[in-house]
Amino acid sequence: AYSSWFYIFPKGIRHFLNYTKDTYNDPVIYVTENGVDNYNNESQPIEEALQDDFRISYYKKHMWNALGSLKNYGVNLKGYFAWSYLDNFEWNIGYTSRFGLYYVDYKNNLTRYPKKSAHWFTKFLNISVNENNIYELTSKDSRKVGKFYVM
Repeated sequence: AYSSWFYIFPKGIRHFLNYTKDTYNDPVIYVTENGVDNYNNESQPIEEALQDDFRISYYKKHMWNALGSLKNYGVNLKGYFAWSYLDNFEWNIGYTSRFGLYYVDYKNNLTRYPKKSAHWFTKFLNISVNENNIYELTSKDSRKVGKFYVM
């Protein structure tokens, strides 16, 4: 992550969801902002900026852990929203970072281009997720051992 305040800890979302269930009497939970940024390198060609494999990895790991809370701990998780759909203005750092699934070309009429992560997210949202294919969507290797998932 580019932002100095940002720490990537995928298991943290699982710990947070489990803690919230235990502490607040199992509320309905919506994760309304979860994502990772990178530096807005103005000299980088757009084609390169669209190749955001690090963001795909981030979402896979975080959503895998959220799924673990949902399936293994019974957390009442009803929604998970990526931050952010588009590159945007961040209050504390302006336009120096990019969080979006879509690249915004600030120099050319704010044209939007889907990043690799947007294509991955679209695929993830449009296929039927089940116990047989969830690991293909959220990890490179199967984490299923017998009837259990290794987290």
